[in-house]
Amino acid sequence: MLDIIIRLAQDFRAQHKQLYMVGGTVRDVLLQRGESADADLATDALPEEIKRLVAPTRPSAVVLVGERFGTVRLIYESNNIIEITTFRSERYNPESRKPEVCFGTDLAEDLQRRDFTINALARDPLNGSIIDLFAGRQDLEEHIIRAVGNEPDKRFDEDPLRLLRAIRFAAQLDFEIESSTWQSIKRQANKLQKISRERIRDEMNKLLVSAHPAKGLDLLVEAGLMEYIMPEVMELRGVSQQPTPRAASSKDVYAHVLRVVERTQPKLKNRWCGLLHDIAKPRTKSVEDHKVHFFGHEDVGAHMARDILKRLHFDREFIDSVSRVVRLHMRANAYTIDWTDGAVRRLMLDADHDLPTLLDLSSADITSYRVDKVARATARVAELTERCQRLREEAERVPIKSPLDGNELMQLFERGPGPWLRPLKEYLLSLVIDGALASDDKERAVSLAKEFVEREKL
Repeated sequence: MLDIIIRLAQDFRAQHKQLYMVGGTVRDVLLQRGESADADLATDALPEEIKRLVAPTRPSAVVLVGERFGTVRLIYESNNIIEITTFRSERYNPESRKPEVCFGTDLAEDLQRRDFTINALARDPLNGSIIDLFAGRQDLEEHIIRAVGNEPDKRFDEDPLRLLRAIRFAAQLDFEIESSTWQSIKRQANKLQKISRERIRDEMNKLLVSAHPAKGLDLLVEAGLMEYIMPEVMELRGVSQQPTPRAASSKDVYAHVLRVVERTQPKLKNRWCGLLHDIAKPRTKSVEDHKVHFFGHEDVGAHMARDILKRLHFDREFIDSVSRVVRLHMRANAYTIDWTDGAVRRLMLDADHDLPTLLDLSSADITSYRVDKVARATARVAELTERCQRLREEAERVPIKSPLDGNELMQLFERGPGPWLRPLKEYLLSLVIDGALASDDKERAVSLAKEFVEREKL
């Protein structure tokens, strides 16, 4: 990647144009986070000039990302992606959902318009020198997120999405937010309402798959931002899972959910399932005989998860998967070694391709502080995982299907398609799932089908 950047910088300089590595690219170099496959560069060249100047490096694709933002994306055969953006000088309309961008010619002005000091850094690819006008290197060393300049309110006025970005960076880097920047975030939390749901969703996704998602989620709640993202999460606070207040601190639903999110695999679907699996507990809580219950919270939660993800404009497949896992998580948690193979097969069929996510959530859902309880629960999930694997391998050898399909049943009973057919097909399939009927035993299936039709008067 660096050799391509140096070649680009040489070609730009030959044409009297500036080219600098900027933002996260420089930040990650200074943090020694390793070389990324992506890089951000900034220049005083205009988009059409950029496209002409990059041609000698033979990118496999050159894409103008957004003409008004002046960003040209270069894709190379090695899967390296370089984005080059014309220096920016921005005007802001407080009523707009997005900043108004003008092209500039000055690196200092471009850096001044950036959000946080750790992102307001530039690096000359030809000599390696760092341009640091706002003490960003010191904030990197001290692990601090600080708004550029002396007026953090202005930075967030310019683009309220920065309220969320500050917390996302804190979660990704495990940094602390500087005091005046933090106070400004809390003061202006309601301005997040101006931001499109898609932009909020994208920041939430990055936060959730970060190294410290619980930290980020807790900061969103403490800053008052969560109220404008998912107010349902705010309801989790203070909801005890124990009848006595003495144990409330360790059994608070909110604290439990944060721990589950941390324990899930850092995959987007898994983290969203962890966040939403108990979202309905505040709305389903009841106390009977000195015991706390959340009857049906998995079903109510599946509907709530669907509504939340729709609001954030996720695609249908993602919404279906998360709501499915939320609905099934109590079944997976209820597994015991005496379950029949049929019961395990039903769980597998209902979970479908989301079974690995469901098992990961079941494992992450073990947040007790008692070592013996954790050990038993961990063994339970391991046993369920092993049985699912064994039954999956068996199903690959002998597929789980009814011995008689719909056409054969209609021919057997000399009847056309209709509502009578579905319960009969489900009955025969359930027998195969339970191991009471072989999937190739047509003779017995015929006998059982006739008995079922007569018994149920279909």
